[in-house]
Amino acid sequence: MALDRKIRYGMVGGGPGAFIGAVHRSAAALDGELELVAGAFSSSPEKSRQQGEELHLDPDRVYDTYEQMAEQEAERADGIDAVSIVTPNFLHYDVASTFIEKGFHVVCDKPMTTTLEDAEDLCRQVEEQDVVFALTHNYSGYPLVKQARALVEQGRLGDLRKIVVEYPQGWLNRRLEEEGNKQAAWRTDREKAGAGALGDIGTHAEHLARYVTGLGIERMCADVGTVVEGRGIDDDATMLLRFDGGVRGLLHCSQISAGEENNLRLRVYGTDAGLDWHQEDPHRLKVLSDIHGDTPQQTYTHGRPHLDDSVQPFIRTPQGHPEGFIAAFANIYRSVARAIAAHEAGTEPEPWALDFPTVQDGAIGVHFIQTALESSERDAWVDASYTPPGA
Repeated sequence: MALDRKIRYGMVGGGPGAFIGAVHRSAAALDGELELVAGAFSSSPEKSRQQGEELHLDPDRVYDTYEQMAEQEAERADGIDAVSIVTPNFLHYDVASTFIEKGFHVVCDKPMTTTLEDAEDLCRQVEEQDVVFALTHNYSGYPLVKQARALVEQGRLGDLRKIVVEYPQGWLNRRLEEEGNKQAAWRTDREKAGAGALGDIGTHAEHLARYVTGLGIERMCADVGTVVEGRGIDDDATMLLRFDGGVRGLLHCSQISAGEENNLRLRVYGTDAGLDWHQEDPHRLKVLSDIHGDTPQQTYTHGRPHLDDSVQPFIRTPQGHPEGFIAAFANIYRSVARAIAAHEAGTEPEPWALDFPTVQDGAIGVHFIQTALESSERDAWVDASYTPPGA
């Protein structure tokens, strides 16, 4: 690394009973390049202190509010370098803005904000303050997702024709928000979440398709709805898409698909071949050959030396040992750690260390949500092209 020490980070959110905070902490710890030293883990000071004790943090660096944390950490010689934001969505903008203003780097869970205005403002703030900002679309951290992108870039699929991405879940098939489930309660609260299935998993699907193909959405026709009676937010969406250059697409995201777990899947079809990657079997990537040609079907598996050079830095285990969700998350955090270390040292990071979703990706995701809702409300095709500030 460019620095002779670990990257010090603090966390906002992720207190007792939270899910994603523990995932972020595990991922950040995996490579030993980041160290959690501070936190404002809950809106309840008591719960924040409880979480700090469980993590064996210095009590003086466990704060009652994130504003207090930003202020006091900025005054310390050994203060944090970055903040990890794992709160409900409606707090992302205020927390990020508070820390960016103090010159801290940011890792933020998705969706980045609940409004496009706030997302674009964060883009401008990041540029003005010259900080690193990463958004945790963690599925782009899987090695074979990166291999899929490399195959597209190499032209192995030929000219792209069709993109199909789906993310069905079934955990909200009934009103868990009425049964004391903390995660369901805030994720189905429009004021706290902003959007339901679209924001929670639809943005993952959109980013995965864009990351692998390099194509943005030009137009869309969306059907966004609430299937479970009495719920006040979207829980199912299907949309027809036109990507850059007229490439046809289909995106489906649902949290009411009974029996489904995290069945994220991407298929991309070109004039010469197709590819198929499935998150629940992430260490295999199928390359689908033209049925009229003489090339056999292929299956890439992780850990092999024939994977693209751009993939090699992200491979963690030998062949036959599957890599998983935490490791993909950790690939994001390790890249961010290297980028922050280089930034602080005034050097250039390794090229692979810049391979993480950025604040502009966050704005594109929020625009995707807004456009899908607009299309569904109008029951029509709408213009979906968008370039965020700083892109």
